[in-house]
Amino acid sequence: MAFIPLKPIPLKDRRSMVFVGRGQIDVRDGAFVVVDEVNGERMHIPVGTTACLLLEPGTRVSHAAIKLASTVGTLLIWVGEAGVRLYSAGQPGGARSDKLLYQARLALEDDLRLKVVRKMFEMRFGEAPPSRRSVDQLRGIEGARVRKLYQQLAKQYGLKWHGRRYDPNDWDASDPINKALSAATACLYGITEAAILAAGYAPAIGFLHTGKPQSFVYDIADIVKFETVVPAAFRVAAKGVAKPDREVRIACRDAFTKTKLLNRIIPMIEEILAAGEIEPPPPSPDQVPPAIPTAESLGDAGHRSS
Repeated sequence: MAFIPLKPIPLKDRRSMVFVGRGQIDVRDGAFVVVDEVNGERMHIPVGTTACLLLEPGTRVSHAAIKLASTVGTLLIWVGEAGVRLYSAGQPGGARSDKLLYQARLALEDDLRLKVVRKMFEMRFGEAPPSRRSVDQLRGIEGARVRKLYQQLAKQYGLKWHGRRYDPNDWDASDPINKALSAATACLYGITEAAILAAGYAPAIGFLHTGKPQSFVYDIADIVKFETVVPAAFRVAAKGVAKPDREVRIACRDAFTKTKLLNRIIPMIEEILAAGEIEPPPPSPDQVPPAIPTAESLGDAGHRSS
């Protein structure tokens, strides 16, 4: 039987994410499966229709599984217990140099960077930011507004709020609302990073956030955080459940579906970067074409087709 190349499904048509913990991820009979090492049970995961898999401690992944995830454009993210920390992420799609150069220029030129940050502020708060403010000043204004939003949500749900405080090295030391928020933001960062990579951009090249491997992830996620995962986290924390992280994940999944986040996130990235009012660089005249032309792909712009 001839080999039929896999074609990635566009990110907007996928489910958001799946958490996997304490199992062996492998490919069996051509299918992506998680094998329970205790009793040998298999659980199939439709990896091609999933934006990203978040791998918790105790998970092992075979080479075949990594290859299949890369082929279909599914991001693999290694996280800590309950998704509190992000240790590493595999790149499923391969970044395009023209997108990277475009993003880097916008971040490096101060006047262009300010335009992008102002657009992010406008999209996040629904109003234009104050004029004649620097990036640092806008960051300070944003921080004050965010603290107020947390206080308002705590009051709405009848929770005591002492600020966004958590120790990534000691999950149990956090109060219930901070545990819920940590689990919720981990979900949001996962699908945001998947979208950034699928679109061909670099997670590390941020505008408001800088110096972190996921700076651009935080930039984009913050725009939608208070309409998706933060209210979900407060609702779960208000119920007083013993282990909020699982219920938070379900609530986040529902919030992503309700807000159609995966439909919006890549167009939102393009709109934000377009605020810099420059054109992406054209292909270099010295660019060497591939020996074997790349077939047309159904995936997003950054996906590899093979």
